[in-house]
Amino acid sequence: MAGSGRVVIGGVDTHGSTHHAAAIDVAGRILATAQFEANSCGYRELHSWLRGHGEVSSVGVEGTGSYGAGLARYLSAQGVDVVEVDRPDRRMRRRRGKSDPIDAEAATRSVLAGTAVGSPKDRTGVVESIRALRVARTGAVKARTAAASSLKATVTTAPAPLRERLETLSSPQRIEVCAAMRADSSRLEDPLQGTKAALRSLSRRIVTLDAEIAELDAALSRLVRKAAPRTMAQCGIGVDHAGQLLVTAGQNIERLHSEAAFARLCGAAPIPASSGRTDRHRLSRGGDRQANRALYMAVIVRLAHDERTRAYAERRTAEGLSKSEIIRCLKRYLAREIYADLVADLRALRGIDTI
Repeated sequence: MAGSGRVVIGGVDTHGSTHHAAAIDVAGRILATAQFEANSCGYRELHSWLRGHGEVSSVGVEGTGSYGAGLARYLSAQGVDVVEVDRPDRRMRRRRGKSDPIDAEAATRSVLAGTAVGSPKDRTGVVESIRALRVARTGAVKARTAAASSLKATVTTAPAPLRERLETLSSPQRIEVCAAMRADSSRLEDPLQGTKAALRSLSRRIVTLDAEIAELDAALSRLVRKAAPRTMAQCGIGVDHAGQLLVTAGQNIERLHSEAAFARLCGAAPIPASSGRTDRHRLSRGGDRQANRALYMAVIVRLAHDERTRAYAERRTAEGLSKSEIIRCLKRYLAREIYADLVADLRALRGIDTI
């Protein structure tokens, strides 16, 4: 082997169709760069290419949640230590320029310097299935909302006899009536017939999407309840919230070193904003906003139904805190509780990935 006895660190700049890799030694000397196809064959060639330069210590991969997901999954299966690398910031790009070899080298050097230490999410278990199903459900819900809005607008502008007939109906009744409408296809130039055809199409689309959403909800309920029973037992945590928090944490939750790291990932960790004699914290606008929303909705439910939470809110209100500040504190406490349950659920899940 050309690089026998040499320790090599790799870095990969990922794209949709190709990946550009760089290899350096532990002294920071660039050994080579090369481009590979973003497919199974390309992953094997990239791994072999890195090993041809020496013993592979670790590989920094950009975009492990998107374009780099397949490569990260392949390298992890081969026993390679994969490190998640952030894309270079704009200041560095202005100074050094932008090209695939430069970005690949930057990924490699961030691993060597220790500035990139994150572990990518494990995408080989049930949590990945939950993520994919949630993506499909979100798309179906958005399409359903758009179709319902279009149906309402079409009824508003429909010819008077048709509009007067439909305006008095409830939404479910209107969808049912419109889905059963018959339009004369030979007279679609008539606005009445054209509108009937449009209403029928929109209503049937809504019915189809309702069935699709119900099917996805049933699948998600089954998977989430089996994957996170302890988390689901928390007051205010439903299937949607638990599913989002599972996806945010990832199946290999040990990549988060503490409950504080989980809170920061959810945007629930307060940020110090003190100056002089003023000691205060401000709202964090970082992190996964969908996970932050899940915590927020759970807190709202607890404020309405949980005696312990209501007592806390009353005490903090007496101390002069506003409602938004109290909710912010409660989200932080809830993140701590949920983290412990998620850790227990996901550790119990290992070896039971197929449900």
